[in-house]
Amino acid sequence: MQAPSTDLDELVSAAPGGQEQHLHLLSEPLSALRWRDPVAVSPSASVREAAQLMQERQVSSVLVVEQGRLFGLVTDRDLRNRVVAAGLDTSRPVMDIATLAPLTLDERRPAIEALMLMARHNVHHLPLTDGERVTGLVTARDLTERHGTSAVYLVGEVCKQPDLEGLVRVSRRLPELQRHLAAADASAHATGHLITAVTDAFTTRLIQLAEARLGPPPVDYAWVAAGSQARCEQTAKTDQDNCLVLDDTYDEARHGAYFEALARFVCDGLNACGYVHCPGEMMAMTPAWRQPWSRWRQYFHQWIDEPEPKALMLTCVFFDLRLVHGQAALLNSLRRDMLERTRGNGIFLAYMVGNALAHRPPRGLFGGISPIRSGEHRGAIDLKHTGIVPIVDLARIYALAGALEEVNTQDRLQRAADSGEISADGVRDLRQTLEFLAVLRIRHQARQMTQGQPPDNFLVVDSLSNFERSQLKDAFGVVHTLQSVLEQRFQAGRF
Repeated sequence: MQAPSTDLDELVSAAPGGQEQHLHLLSEPLSALRWRDPVAVSPSASVREAAQLMQERQVSSVLVVEQGRLFGLVTDRDLRNRVVAAGLDTSRPVMDIATLAPLTLDERRPAIEALMLMARHNVHHLPLTDGERVTGLVTARDLTERHGTSAVYLVGEVCKQPDLEGLVRVSRRLPELQRHLAAADASAHATGHLITAVTDAFTTRLIQLAEARLGPPPVDYAWVAAGSQARCEQTAKTDQDNCLVLDDTYDEARHGAYFEALARFVCDGLNACGYVHCPGEMMAMTPAWRQPWSRWRQYFHQWIDEPEPKALMLTCVFFDLRLVHGQAALLNSLRRDMLERTRGNGIFLAYMVGNALAHRPPRGLFGGISPIRSGEHRGAIDLKHTGIVPIVDLARIYALAGALEEVNTQDRLQRAADSGEISADGVRDLRQTLEFLAVLRIRHQARQMTQGQPPDNFLVVDSLSNFERSQLKDAFGVVHTLQSVLEQRFQAGRF
């Protein structure tokens, strides 16, 4: 299964002060990280032959390859779990224990993509390819030893924990991860994906622990992330937004107690791990957000057909959805139905534009920066609500107008350009602006955590250099311009 590629070149942070070895993590192609050629056996080899070859070459995995094409992957964990523990005859073909069609990545992609893929899927061995030909193998150890990053192993630690107490202990290492990524000058795009991958791991493990306690679910369900977790844009300062989509065979009288207990266990567990309860109660433990598929369909239809203020607020959370655990078909069919209803829906989109334009960048006279004038955060700007959120809102409108299934903001912007919802120049400017603002936010929070302070989104303008202020002024100008373009489009009725 070939992993999807994304263009991270323009997302690499070029700010000074980064450590050279960590910048390589972002820019080096994977082919440059290979320390040895991959060890391979043919599909006709036996399990014993594969194990002997791994011992001779002192490697933790072997690829199953024939004529340069990859058929499978066998790791030392497979030998332990699928052979020794299962008492399997070692004369059996190695294909009997191999992971078939493993995740792969093109060797020309940056190393950071390998790290993101490993963290997302909790794998530690990643075959590299050039077209259909397998060319190498990179392991989590290669990346961690060379670059000191810990996201993959942090996910692995989460998956090993037998109880909530263990998860809480692991969660205390999360601030260290963001500080490390900030010190490495990792892009905001990569940082968001890696931190969100850890959040997904905590969520999935809590669901597994809940099912172990409660028994198997009585009907199919999808545990769905909303908000920044759904968009893979989380940082250290975050609460939880999630919901449950239940199969339509769900019956409240027979099944309600089970799913209430599951949702409460997971949401309370996330809260204990630092993902605090949503202040607006947009969580699966809230009955309104734990509903069958048909009820969710009614929700979306009502929000789209009657876009009053509360509905618009809910759309900004629940139109950004991504499956974390369970039956993908439940969410996929719901998303397709919702997007078909928003495509070209001028009235609804006009309301969405009006709602989005309520979040304006803090610009003063002559396009200068206008910080908060009084109160606790006097002299600061809110990087999230007056910088990042306006771009997220723009990308969401483009996605809803064009019925685009992407959820991540960078991905939505790129697809919006491909579909004609926004010009290529506009997309380039917005993507670079989003990256700049998000990196400022991540570094600001990392500094606060290093100083023992709780992270927030309020950056004091006077703490910036003249160069940074100039960039910030230009960034707010880009957002203002694209908001004005959308406003003119709305006024002209062009949806």
